[in-house]
Amino acid sequence: MSIMRLGHVRLRVMDMEKALHHYTEVLGMLESGRDPQGRVYLRGWDEWDSYSLVLSLAERAGVDHIAFKLESDDDLDVFAARVAAAGREVRRHAAGELHDCGRSISFELPSGHTMFLYAEKRFVGKAVGDLNPHPWPDGLKGAAVHWLDHVMLMCPVDPEKGINTVAETTNFLVEVLGFYLGEQVMAGPDHSFQAASWLFRGSKPHDLALGGGPVAGLHHIAFFLDDWNAVLHGADVLGKHKVKIDVTPQRHGITRGQTTYFFDPSGNRCEMFGGMGYMAQPDMPTVTWHVEEIWRGIFFHEGEPKPDFLQVYT
Repeated sequence: MSIMRLGHVRLRVMDMEKALHHYTEVLGMLESGRDPQGRVYLRGWDEWDSYSLVLSLAERAGVDHIAFKLESDDDLDVFAARVAAAGREVRRHAAGELHDCGRSISFELPSGHTMFLYAEKRFVGKAVGDLNPHPWPDGLKGAAVHWLDHVMLMCPVDPEKGINTVAETTNFLVEVLGFYLGEQVMAGPDHSFQAASWLFRGSKPHDLALGGGPVAGLHHIAFFLDDWNAVLHGADVLGKHKVKIDVTPQRHGITRGQTTYFFDPSGNRCEMFGGMGYMAQPDMPTVTWHVEEIWRGIFFHEGEPKPDFLQVYT
């Protein structure tokens, strides 16, 4: 009984045509469907469920919800009871309410973000098939991202008022939902204030990251690429399409990933994340960074402050 992985993110965009160009022509995602509300469903070529990204037309950018996939349908009742016992309202949804999915539950994280859990989603298979497959399919576009790798949420914090939903949400994810804490940033005079966290369910460094800010929001969604060369090629594709780049190819100290950051046409920050960084396991000791070293942790090569990276989000 457990959560397997990040299933999808539903993202708000302000211009659907421009958003579709960004995610299909630039990043190389594949469209798998649309619904009567006008939402568009996309997946990476290496994903087997029908979608991992949902684009929803709205007046402002940001995230509507995140969703994680469970091992079995029976797990929904177990997690519903756990979430309710933790004092959070649980909403139950019939099959089909979440597009292409079986029944699901949803609830608010302590940070204020909406999270869904589900166990069934329509299977479409990888673009290479599952019988004697080639390493990659023909006809890929743009950066050709493999899959949705992780998401980072911004959580309200105010040390002066004693508000820290990074710590509250981290504790909820670990104690109630069974996530593991891979890395964390600790601040304050005695380094007792949890300013950021990276949590995982599988064997990669993180499926979900949390950072602190004045209001709840989305910091970024990240897509997996093979390695440094693929990240560099991805950045070339961004340049070719004149995409607004936030950070050119870099190395993370935290998670050790190879990375480049950029914005979609609505201002949602995206990341192309290369390599696995390291193998994470439940018995791995949590890696702790002191806030004084935060910029070396974020951008290992330079280690120089880039305030907009933390202050600008949707």
